[in-house]
Amino acid sequence: MSDDFLSDFSAMQDGFERLWTPHRLVYLRDHQQPADEDCPFCAAPKKSPEDGLVVKLGKTCFALLNLFPYNPGHLLVCPYRHIDTYDKATTDEVAEMGLLTQQAMKTLQSVSKVHGFNLGMNQGEVAGAGIASHLHQHIVPRWRNDSNFFPIVAQTKAMPILLGQMRETVANNWVESA
Repeated sequence: MSDDFLSDFSAMQDGFERLWTPHRLVYLRDHQQPADEDCPFCAAPKKSPEDGLVVKLGKTCFALLNLFPYNPGHLLVCPYRHIDTYDKATTDEVAEMGLLTQQAMKTLQSVSKVHGFNLGMNQGEVAGAGIASHLHQHIVPRWRNDSNFFPIVAQTKAMPILLGQMRETVANNWVESA
């Protein structure tokens, strides 16, 4: 193949829209993963709720705010055990992850008037997990028209509430029933 072909290839139309996020390259290139002994998810429930951003402690799992949220109220549900993939979770852990996820959704709907959610687990470094060695599920609240181009063009995320205030609001209004 000629260099001319390759230079034209990047401009070819293929029907896909692309969202360029060069700030995430550090995760791919530098393999930024904490050592197991420095796992923030193992440390969080041992700290004060405010310092650990914990909103709910369960028997086998807990919920906390994401330190680097995509949207206000972006929660994570983690088992206490340091396991890396869903298939290693016990039946009790799977059940409680599901229950805490349902409760988190109801809580966020109540306190933030959420229009929808993105739920997901990135398992393994190659799948994009920021903390690949400790299983966690993301609960990202979404609102109509909540996206903007600040993160792309200005490397800035508009967050209308501080993490501490959001943690207190969610923790104090946690909906126990699923």
